[in-house]
Amino acid sequence: MAVKANPSKKIDDLLAYLFDLNRFGVKVGLDHTIELLKRCGNPQNNFHSIHIAGTNGKGSTSSMVASILMQAGYKVGLYSSPHLINFNERIRVNNICITNNQIASFIENKRKDIDEIESTFFETTTAMAFQHFSLSNVDIAVIETGLGGRLDATNVLNPIVTAITSISLDHRELLGNDIITIAKEKAGIIKTKVPVVIYPQKKSVQSILLKIAAQFDSFPIEVERPEKVSINESGTSFLYKGLLYKTPLIGKYQAMNGVMAINVIKIINNKIKHKIIQKGLNKTLWPGRLQRMNESLPIYYDVCHNVEGISLMLENMKSLFTKKPLGLFVIKRDKEVNLLTDVLTNKFHKLVVSGGENFGLLNGSELSSLLYDNNFNEFHSENNFNKALDDIFMLAKKINKPAIIFGSHYIAKPIFDKFGFYY
Repeated sequence: MAVKANPSKKIDDLLAYLFDLNRFGVKVGLDHTIELLKRCGNPQNNFHSIHIAGTNGKGSTSSMVASILMQAGYKVGLYSSPHLINFNERIRVNNICITNNQIASFIENKRKDIDEIESTFFETTTAMAFQHFSLSNVDIAVIETGLGGRLDATNVLNPIVTAITSISLDHRELLGNDIITIAKEKAGIIKTKVPVVIYPQKKSVQSILLKIAAQFDSFPIEVERPEKVSINESGTSFLYKGLLYKTPLIGKYQAMNGVMAINVIKIINNKIKHKIIQKGLNKTLWPGRLQRMNESLPIYYDVCHNVEGISLMLENMKSLFTKKPLGLFVIKRDKEVNLLTDVLTNKFHKLVVSGGENFGLLNGSELSSLLYDNNFNEFHSENNFNKALDDIFMLAKKINKPAIIFGSHYIAKPIFDKFGFYY
């Protein structure tokens, strides 16, 4: 009797092959991406694109832009990273994820080329996204950089608008040791005579971005900060150029991301009215960003993992609650823990550190050692992440305090499983 093929095993095997391309690391340079796209028929030339870089906020901004454009009647591709639960989340058309069959088709058809070129995971994923958008006949695709900008695999595009969100220190081993060098890398997405929307940066960073924009004869739009920003447990509201906007995403920084998105939209089509923009903001989905995980208890999850991101998250928690929160903190191995201790000091009623190899994170003991080495001892350690999650939940319930679980995208699945979220 013939044995039927197991389609789930097939996609699991192909995704395992795809993720194994991480063995090639992060390659700086565009040669491999250009070659792989050439063998795909250069699909990136078949649709308009918006290219967004930055350290923090680029994912939220990209998602807002895509949502508004969908409400305005465009067919929209969205490419973002990393994913929270499933790889498919990275590549979407009108908020519908690429299917397993479409992923399998791309890998099977291009596997020989991927192997010959020795394309990395992100280079391959980028080519897959661009081909999917081309085959789907999108009107426009919103493309978030993976890392940096100048040498990021996505920087093969000829976008109709670029945007640079908040820039801070992160990935210094790849992008540079200081914020000016990092800013220059992010500014690498700026193209000749293409408008660039710029988040209000530190003066030194803003100066660099404007200088580079001038060199490319680009058209920089320096975004003004919104007014009357207010947050509560149902979202964020803000006033911008006399008009009131609201988003279900929680955080004062989400108002700034909203303003970035509005400015991008006005370049694409300045006839899109406030009502459509507001509808798009209302429908923006971007889980893992100060996301409430329990209806009865104020327990939140945030993927923030660098100084600026964690600082903003804690600032927003302080705005929402008068009590110091409970915290559960994890971090990836490639993050600079020494930069984070100041921002964590005296911020928690109780802080638990955890993690684990199975999540690609430092485990609780390793993270503890690094924190102690940097003279920070305001925490407890628990190597078993699921136990740490249970403990935080029970403690929040027992002593009636808010809680925040933070530090990585890679813990999303156990958190979503714990609280019954499906995404």
